[in-house]
Amino acid sequence: MEHLNVFIALTAVAIALQSLVLFGIFLSLRKTSAKVDTLTTELRTNALPAIQSAQSLITTSGPKLEEIVSNVHTTTALVRGQVERLDNTVSDIIDRTRLQVIRADELVTRTLDRVEDTTETLQHTVVSPVRQLTGIMQGVSVGLGALFRARNRRRAGGNGTGEPQDEMFI
Repeated sequence: MEHLNVFIALTAVAIALQSLVLFGIFLSLRKTSAKVDTLTTELRTNALPAIQSAQSLITTSGPKLEEIVSNVHTTTALVRGQVERLDNTVSDIIDRTRLQVIRADELVTRTLDRVEDTTETLQHTVVSPVRQLTGIMQGVSVGLGALFRARNRRRAGGNGTGEPQDEMFI
C-alpha cells in the first residue's frame, strides 16, 4: 500500500506540474493571440487597402497591358520587315554602285589606252615626219646659206684659186 500512496502522490505532483505547464502555454497563447489580433487589425487597416488597390490596378491594367504587348509585337514585326527591306535596298544600292565603279574603271582604262594609242599614232604620223621635215629644212637652209656665202665671198674678192676655205660645207 505504501507504494500505492507514493504512486498516487507522484501522479498528483505530475498532474499538478502538467497543469502549471498547460497554464503557462495558455498564457503564452493568449499573449500571442493578442499580438496576432493587433497585427491582423493593422493588416486590415493598412495592407488590405493597398492590396485592394493593387488588385484593382491589375484588373483595370490587364487589358491595357495585353494591348501594349500586342502593339509591341505588331511594331516589332513591322520594324523587322522594314529593316529587311532597308537591308535589301542597301544591298542593291551597294551592288549597283560596285557595278558602276567597275564600269567607270573600265571606261577610264579604255580612255587611257586610247589616249596612249593616239599619242603613239600622233608620234609616228605627225611628229616624226615633222622632225624629218624640220631636219631637211635645216639642211637645205644651211646648204643655201653656205652657197650664198660662197657666192658673196667670190664677189667680194675671193681668191678663186681653189685654196681651201676656212668654212666647212655641211
